[in-house]
Amino acid sequence: MTSRTLSLGAIALAALASGAALAQNKPADAAKPAMEKCYGVSLAGKNDCAAGPGTTCAGTSKMDYQGNAWKFVPAGTCTTIQTPKGMGSLTPNKA
Repeated sequence: MTSRTLSLGAIALAALASGAALAQNKPADAAKPAMEKCYGVSLAGKNDCAAGPGTTCAGTSKMDYQGNAWKFVPAGTCTTIQTPKGMGSLTPNKA
């Protein structure tokens, strides 16, 4: 019974070691797509951070598609986002 216990322990240790090795092979940034700030595309209260005078940070924009409120979007997609007020912008617009 001792050899069986040792064998099971060795198998468990090998499984844990191989799992740890596999987890380290994947770069941490590979799972995260590059993101950019996109102005004028967030809904009221859904912005990612500061949206000009009268706002402090996330969730404080006062109106839909506020020109100085931004949202993180996948890099390269901002200027292709169509809103009722026009396209998304990489720079703040007048609110």
